[in-house]
Amino acid sequence: MNPAQIDAYLRRLGAQHPASPTDDVLRELHLRHLRTVPFENLSIHLGEEIVLEENRLLDKVVGAGRGGFCYELNGLFGALLTALGFDVALLAARVYGDEGRTGIPYDHLALRVRTVDGGTWLADVGFGTHSHYPLAFEERGEQKDPGGTFRVVASGPDAGEATDLDVVRNGRPEYRLEVRPRVLGDFVAGAWWHITSPASHFTQSLVCSRLTDDGGRVTLSGRGLTVTGADGTRDVRELTTDEEMLAAYRERFGIELGVVPTVREPA
Repeated sequence: MNPAQIDAYLRRLGAQHPASPTDDVLRELHLRHLRTVPFENLSIHLGEEIVLEENRLLDKVVGAGRGGFCYELNGLFGALLTALGFDVALLAARVYGDEGRTGIPYDHLALRVRTVDGGTWLADVGFGTHSHYPLAFEERGEQKDPGGTFRVVASGPDAGEATDLDVVRNGRPEYRLEVRPRVLGDFVAGAWWHITSPASHFTQSLVCSRLTDDGGRVTLSGRGLTVTGADGTRDVRELTTDEEMLAAYRERFGIELGVVPTVREPA
């Protein structure tokens, strides 16, 4: 990522170029990312190609003002953090389903980030509803966050350094995290499955969601617009016209679309 691309990305986040890759800088960038870059799967249903390459992701997220799903958002955020001097590793995870079973290999991408302060953090701006701030990677107790109460715990009986980790939110496991570093290309097969499989929840529905400045969330799922307050109160309404839909994407998420996306049947 060259200096002009770094500056453009930081402008997208509304952030200044940091002097040093510290814990506080990571926290600020993490929160700004969640507030400004939506978690969305619109490309799948608009027939747009999703390419896990840094320049293509920059074109989409920074150039076109779009969002993406985990591979795109965390993949690109990891590249930005690396360019800013953070020590970043891409980690693979398998997401827990409703029945407590984990999903496919490379189901999710998250980041382990080390700072000049000596901190080691789990950063994740690509999971939708999750922690607002990075989680302490090596802390095994409860971690309070505006997004809930989290724990990062060994997933098996052995607590060695190579043990997989479960990330738990409000008592419910969210995903099982491998600790071996990966590269972005390792996630291509997982992304392909989510883009094409009839069993993937990304092919079954439309979603566009981001954190709001007051700590709540705004989500457009299909034609339903849900605004959730920081206190959990919800305002839900159905958007009945295409004009309302396009305005919601534009005004709520900063996404300019020429057509309203509709759920496509997997090929």
